[in-house]
Amino acid sequence: MDVIDLRDFYGRTLGKIAQRVVRARIAEFWPTVKGFRVAGLGYATPYLRPFLSDAERVIALMPAPQGVHQWPNDQRSLVSLVHEDQLPLADESIDRMLLVHAVEDSESLRAMLRQVWRVLAPGGRILIVAPNRVGIWARRETTPFAHGRPYSRLQLTSVLRDAMFSPTSWRSALYMPPFEWRPFMRTASTWEKAGQMLGQRFAGVILVEAVKQIYAAPPQLPEGHLMRARQAVRGLVPKARRQNSRTKHTPPD
Repeated sequence: MDVIDLRDFYGRTLGKIAQRVVRARIAEFWPTVKGFRVAGLGYATPYLRPFLSDAERVIALMPAPQGVHQWPNDQRSLVSLVHEDQLPLADESIDRMLLVHAVEDSESLRAMLRQVWRVLAPGGRILIVAPNRVGIWARRETTPFAHGRPYSRLQLTSVLRDAMFSPTSWRSALYMPPFEWRPFMRTASTWEKAGQMLGQRFAGVILVEAVKQIYAAPPQLPEGHLMRARQAVRGLVPKARRQNSRTKHTPPD
C-alpha cells in the first residue's frame, strides 16, 4: 500500500480503532520516552504523536516505495523520505525505533534491520508491530495488515537474532474482526480483553521489543550498502551523545 492508502485507512473508523488499540500496547512497552531520541520507520506516524511531548526528538522515516506526506499537520514537518538500506542518521544516534508497516513490506529486510542496528545507541531498543501470520487481519485486504508478509513469533525471533537483536518482550493486539460493522466497532475494547485470555493465535498483530546486541561481531552489511549509507545526505539527528563515544560500535567496511 502506498502512503495515500495508509493515510486513508487511518482516517476511517476501523483505522482509528486499530490506532487506539495498538497505541495502548505500545505504551505498555514504553510508558515514557523522556529524554530519548525516537524514530519511526515504515508508516509509524499514527503511533508517534504521544511521544512528541516527552522525547528529546521524534522523526518519522518513510521508505521511498511507499511515498511520504507531511506530519504532523499542525507544526513543522518531522518526516523524511528514505531508502530503507541507507538511513540518513548518524551511528548510535537513536534510543528507540518503532517499526510499523515496515518489516512486512520491506524489499530488503536484512539490510534494513542492520541499518537500524547501526543507528541505535548501545542498549537501544526497537519495537516491531507486524501482522500475525495466523490472524484474520492478515487475510482482510481492506486493511494494510493484509499486505506484504505476515509473521509468526518464531519467524520474528529468527529475523531479529539474525540482525543481532535480542527479543525481550511480546504483546498481541487487534482481536476484533477487521470489519466495519458497528456492533464489532462498538465492542472493540471487549474483544481486546477477551483476546488477552484467548491467546496470541487470534490476534491481528504481534508486537515484539528487542534490544541491540553489542557483545558480538557487528552484523556485516551487504557489499556497497554501508558505503552508500555513509555517503547519504546530511544526517537528520546529531551524532551520538558524548557519553556513548567510548562504547561506540560501527559495522566494519
